[in-house]
Order: sequence, then structure tokens, then C-alpha cells
Amino acid sequence: MDEPVTSAAAPVARLIEEFHKLPGVGPKSAQRLTYHLLRAPADEARALAQAILEVKEKTVLCSVCQNIADSDPCAICSNPGRDHGAICVVEEPLDILALERAAAYKGLYHVLHGVISPMDGVGPEDLKVQELLSRLRSGDVHEVIMATNPNLEGEATAMYIARLISPLGVKVTRLARGLPVGADLEYADNVTLARALEGRQEV
Repeated sequence: MDEPVTSAAAPVARLIEEFHKLPGVGPKSAQRLTYHLLRAPADEARALAQAILEVKEKTVLCSVCQNIADSDPCAICSNPGRDHGAICVVEEPLDILALERAAAYKGLYHVLHGVISPMDGVGPEDLKVQELLSRLRSGDVHEVIMATNPNLEGEATAMYIARLISPLGVKVTRLARGLPVGADLEYADNVTLARALEGRQEV
């Protein structure tokens, strides 16, 4: 890790150091963020500080879907207008935001909080898998949609969970993979093209 600049005033140096601890924030970005806050109105800095405190103090894990929320159960799980017979399994809470933006899915969710990754020391017991299985034993769910990322870890996690769900008699589906809208065939990789052909639909 690059060392942040230490010639600044102590409070400034400390804030640079704290920003530098955030993922994806290098020393230069940490300095830019710090000096932006120095120049910003005091109200803006206080609002940021308050938002950081509130995200730690006023959020909980939904006991049903394991999503980060401000109530338990969360707004999605407690919404009677959602399809409670379908559960979309995602890796992280941010994945729910992406799916909700698409506005094409009206069921419930389940957040694993990671994927199986032996290289990183993450096993099935480190994920919210048992919580998912408990939800399925009620008999109310007819479909589980695996929406883990289409990489090695995501595929392995989806297959592992599908094997656990199989004896429960619940249908397990996987998000379709293929060509993104607006893409050119000549720039697509072989795996993407193969998946696009496998998932072709009648016109």
C-alpha cells in the first residue's frame, strides 16, 4: 500500500489515510477527496459524516433475505405485491439494486454475501446458504433463480446450491447469458458466443 502524504496538518493527514483504506481509493484519490471536503461548505462535510454514521447505526440484515435494510423484514420481503413464490439468489446487496433498476423481476431475493472461493478461504459455511434452504422448506417457493456472476466462483456456487435444492423439489433456473444489447459479434469472446447460441429464442 502506498503511504499517504504525511506533511499535511494532522487532521488532514488522518482523513487522507482513512480515505486511502477504502477499496479502489489510491493515495492521489484520497488526497483529492480530502481537499474537496476542506473546500466544501461545513454543512456538506457534516452531511457526509452523518450519512456514514447512519449507515452503521441504522441498517440491519433482513432476517428473511439477508439484504441490508433499515427494517426487518425489509421493504421487499414485506411487500404483498411481490411474487413470494420466486426467490432470486444474488451474491451481494448491490446486485439487488441492479435487478430492481431493470424493473423486470417482481419476486423476492436472497443475498449470499459472497461466493465459494477456496483461493480466498471462503467456503459454503461462510455464505447465507442455510438461511436460503430454511426459506425453501416452507413449501411456498416454486422457483429459485440463480443470479450469481458468470465467472468460475459464481458458477461453482450456483451448482453447489442447485444440488442442495434438488431434493426439495423446487425448480432451479439460471440467468441467461449471451450477447449484450448493442454488441458487435466480431468483438464477442468464444464463451459468450457459445452461450448466446445455446440460449437462442424463437423469433
